[in-house]
Amino acid sequence: MITVDREKFYLRLIWTLSVIVFLLVLILSQLPKADHIPSWAAFLPKLNAFLNGTCSIILLVSFYFIMRKKVKIHRALNITACILSTVFLLSYVTFHAFGVETKFPADNPLRPLYLFILSSHIILAAIVLPIVLISLYRGLTNQVIRHRKIVKWSFPIWLYVTVTGVVVYLMISPYYRF
Repeated sequence: MITVDREKFYLRLIWTLSVIVFLLVLILSQLPKADHIPSWAAFLPKLNAFLNGTCSIILLVSFYFIMRKKVKIHRALNITACILSTVFLLSYVTFHAFGVETKFPADNPLRPLYLFILSSHIILAAIVLPIVLISLYRGLTNQVIRHRKIVKWSFPIWLYVTVTGVVVYLMISPYYRF
């Protein structure tokens, strides 16, 4: 049984964590470029794309299983997707702590498309964290009706963010210079 106090505690925790992550990412965008980027850091964007792609597949497979009422498999897959997304976030923060910035060439005819995909990805990535965490919390606490209501939003947004994360990587990676 979930008490009102316990519910408030977890929701406050989710919102606090979400704000902290948002502020951390915002601060990272203001960091100066590092004099030296360790060789291992150059691998992180590829790792991030792999993690995003894997999460995309897991989310789709999870959806498949919940449609077949396989709740345990659905739950395990979503926990796995959350763990992989956490690893992604840690890797993303680590990479961008070096102040790495890559610009998509201004003369490339795909630049407007890239900027649209990138900007929608960034905006929705900022929004998705709290709703995914609330979805996960409600699912893990068997608040099925409330879980379903929020998953109508969190699932498509999270899926979009993971898919566009891979697309952004594929579009920008030819221009990496590190």
